[in-house]
Amino acid sequence: MDTIFVHGLVVECVIGVWEWERQITQKLIIDLDMDWDIKAAVASDALEDTLSYKDVAKRVSTYVRDAEANLVETLADGIATLLSEEFGVKWCRVRINKRGAVTGAGDVGVEIERGSR
Repeated sequence: MDTIFVHGLVVECVIGVWEWERQITQKLIIDLDMDWDIKAAVASDALEDTLSYKDVAKRVSTYVRDAEANLVETLADGIATLLSEEFGVKWCRVRINKRGAVTGAGDVGVEIERGSR
């Protein structure tokens, strides 16, 4: 299977469990890896025969901004569900980096895989 990816998608959103976090927006950095058979797109050289990473990035960004989740875990699972239900992705890896959430650590977050390859 082939993989279409979007890495380093930056989204400003309300995220966090602490009251002060609910009053501000924070930057999340999102990486998406999605199994997708690209044979039809290779043969046709047509956008409609592949998974549009532009459409995926736009939809995921909107979802993340609107969700106002408490946990990045919840957000990651919601993104995976969205990719499956709205785009027909059979397997995905979602990684969310909440940089700066832990003093002294550069990168913190969660990485999940959903579906089967």
